[in-house]
Amino acid sequence: MKICCIGAGYVGGPTMAMIAKQCESTMVTVVDLNQDRIDEWNSDKLPVYEPGLLETVKSARGKNLFFTTDIDQTIKDSDIIFISVNTPTKDYGEGKGRSADLKYIESCARNIAKVGGGDKIVVEKSTVPVRTAQMVKEILSSADNGYSYQILSNPEFLAEGTAIADLENPDRVLIGGETTEAGQQAVEKLANIYAQWIDREKIITTNLWSSELSKLTANAFLAQRISSINAISALCEATGADVDEVANAIGTDSRIGPKFLKSSVGFGGSCFQKDILNLSYLCQHFGLPEVADYWNQVVQMNEHQKNRFFQRIMEAMFNTISGKNLAILGFAFKKDTNDARESPAISICKKLLEECAHLKIYDPEVSKLSILNSLGIKEGDKRVHICNNAEEATNETHAIVLLTEWDEFRELNYENIFSQMQKPAYFFDGRNHIDPTIIKEAGFRLFRIGKN
Repeated sequence: MKICCIGAGYVGGPTMAMIAKQCESTMVTVVDLNQDRIDEWNSDKLPVYEPGLLETVKSARGKNLFFTTDIDQTIKDSDIIFISVNTPTKDYGEGKGRSADLKYIESCARNIAKVGGGDKIVVEKSTVPVRTAQMVKEILSSADNGYSYQILSNPEFLAEGTAIADLENPDRVLIGGETTEAGQQAVEKLANIYAQWIDREKIITTNLWSSELSKLTANAFLAQRISSINAISALCEATGADVDEVANAIGTDSRIGPKFLKSSVGFGGSCFQKDILNLSYLCQHFGLPEVADYWNQVVQMNEHQKNRFFQRIMEAMFNTISGKNLAILGFAFKKDTNDARESPAISICKKLLEECAHLKIYDPEVSKLSILNSLGIKEGDKRVHICNNAEEATNETHAIVLLTEWDEFRELNYENIFSQMQKPAYFFDGRNHIDPTIIKEAGFRLFRIGKN
């Protein structure tokens, strides 16, 4: 069995590394046009940071796991081809700002058709709108090369920061295929790969369209829970209730459950907002404006939460932060990842810079270049200093703004940090991450989400 994965990003790299590790008789090759990215996958400094990922890659790399830019030959030699390329929100034309841009998916399909090399199973691994498989099928069917293609949908459900654990022991693996005999044989062939380390009971099979829609729906429901508890956090601050106590009380109800009820400055990452906007666009397209408005509100509440947090900083600091130094602890959208895409830190930092604040930013894994690019500023801008550790970031600052829940921030000596700061010193905990007693005893004026 030979597998090719087109796209060496946050999904393709880790997923193929796990398949190679668990299926030693399967040859797995990840291809990408970006030579620098491929070079990083072939080094000990991977382009993706995930706990346990490097060890997983090294266990199979050079044996049955390979990374290359030789796309055409790899496609030609493969039995199964995963498409795992980016599907960003369109920034042009019809559906701008809402619809998924499928140009990379289409490009992959056309390249597979051009290269040929035999009958293939083509697997959608990227998050795509429902009915995308029809586009891929039509392109491949019109190739007129004598080969047959089966299209499958196999969306990923990884959570960044726990991707390796999710791949080793997933809640489920979802595979969608056509209901024809050939389609079901293709589904079974892919299912047999996962079954080498995952219980068959966890492998769910559906038709193509249900599989495609399930991914968007899963992300929409998770984001909805975050926006829901964040909406309640605003009410808690106004009434004197404690959002953590409210979340615990409702989370013990077995019909609700405790997960994704942690109030914060807001959700981020490459999936939630993009997928909800795409879902909303699809609803609008199919003549369901009320449903589209419902899902749009989830995104609007997330933006409101970030704005609310920024306003709280301003109000606490007398509505003037011009010329003041603020420490930003954390820039990734969540801990244990170097991914800053759509991170709440971006919006918060931009607003602070608009108020002429000076920012000292530290994140354990997000690169300096990624931070500067996210903020749209150039290296050498004196308003922003990227620091090597938390102590450097907090020294001689007026306030600490914690935006990512990295574990190391719990271990800091806040009494010592407080002694090196301008007074009064403020601590804005955008993740409700640090023991409030420690922060208050150190001398900070503490502000938390959903607590007055």
